[in-house]
Amino acid sequence: MTALKTNNKNLQKGFTLIELLVVIGILAVLLAITLIAINPARQFAQANDTKRNSDVKQILNAIGAYVADHRGVIPTEIPVGTAADISNAGADLCALLVPDYIPALPSDPDGTVGSADTSDVDSTECGTYDTDYQVVQDANGRITVSAPDTEIASPSISFTR
Repeated sequence: MTALKTNNKNLQKGFTLIELLVVIGILAVLLAITLIAINPARQFAQANDTKRNSDVKQILNAIGAYVADHRGVIPTEIPVGTAADISNAGADLCALLVPDYIPALPSDPDGTVGSADTSDVDSTECGTYDTDYQVVQDANGRITVSAPDTEIASPSISFTR
C-alpha cells in the first residue's frame, strides 16, 4: 500500500516554480530585445518627419504653380530675407493657394507644436490657421519652405525653388 502512494506522488505532473521563473525571464528578455529593435517612438518620429517632408514639397509646388499662373509674380505675402510662419498672422497664403493650387494647406503632424488643430487647412478655415511651416524669399526670388519643428531630421526640413 505504501508503494502505491509513492507511485501516485511521482505521477503528479506540473512545472516547478524555478522552471516557471526561468521561462518568464526568457520571455522578458526576448520582449525587451524586440522593443529595442522595433523602437516605436522612433518609427512614429520618422513617420512624422516623412509627412513634414511631403507637406513642405506640396506647399512649395503650390506656390510654384501660383507663380507660373501669374507670370512670375511672387505673392507679396512671402517675406524677403526673414522666414515667416505660414499662418493668418504670418505669411497668409491660404486664400491664394486653396483650393486652386492645393486642396488644403497641410499642417504639422505634431499637435503639440504651434497650433491646437492638427487638421489640414481648407478654404473654409482660412480665417484663423497655423500650419507650423515657414516660408521665405531670398534676394534672387528663390522661395524656401521649411518645417522647423522636426523630430529626427536636423536642423530642419526645407526645400528651395
